[in-house]
Amino acid sequence: MLTIRGFSKSYKGGKKAVHNLNLTVEQGDIYGFIGHNGAGKTTTIRAVVGVMDFEEGEIEIDGISMKKDPLACKSRIAYIPDNPDLYDHLTGIQYLNFIGDLFNVSRKDRELLIAKYADAFQLTPHLGDLISGYSHGMKQKLAIISALIHKPKLLVLDEPFVGLDPKAAHTLKTIMAEVCREGSAIFFSTHVLDTAEKLCNKIAIIKEGRLISEGRTEDVKGENSLEDVFMELIDHG
Repeated sequence: MLTIRGFSKSYKGGKKAVHNLNLTVEQGDIYGFIGHNGAGKTTTIRAVVGVMDFEEGEIEIDGISMKKDPLACKSRIAYIPDNPDLYDHLTGIQYLNFIGDLFNVSRKDRELLIAKYADAFQLTPHLGDLISGYSHGMKQKLAIISALIHKPKLLVLDEPFVGLDPKAAHTLKTIMAEVCREGSAIFFSTHVLDTAEKLCNKIAIIKEGRLISEGRTEDVKGENSLEDVFMELIDHG
């Protein structure tokens, strides 16, 4: 579903944010991407979803090159950044219908999915309100719903649990497992290692732009907790 081969990214001044990254996310995977701030997670994610250009390496979505056909790639993915930038002048329902129009979601399908996910996140009573009046957590929930209503093949999330209350975080974890059982894949960064350990079937750990461990979660952590393994790798890897 997602293939990254030889991806590197440098910024002005020659600082290399990511070095020769290789990883594969397959259909049904919940793939956790873990590292300290500045490790290269967001840089990688922004390249994966096509909002950042890159010269070195290749990124493919469902077998399609992001460099050669970015529009086809973007039609297959949904991206939720850590701080969603929504249209404050719209109401919640107007924004969801706007996203539904962009991805050609039928009226029937979008109504069913909006009702399902808005109820799950307890956002239904607020869909008629202007987004400008939403809290950060409400905006995060709306962004998540907007990502789900067109049933993307790949869902990419940058720190998705930030700003969510415990109930909403639990709801999101349940939905993530559900959409992957239905054939999608999820690639997400997180600092919540306990959640990653319980939720993800695969893990990648990145340090200073370099991949230092990757594979099935049980293989990466062995007999230890993911937190213990992460700290050991970050300190000595």
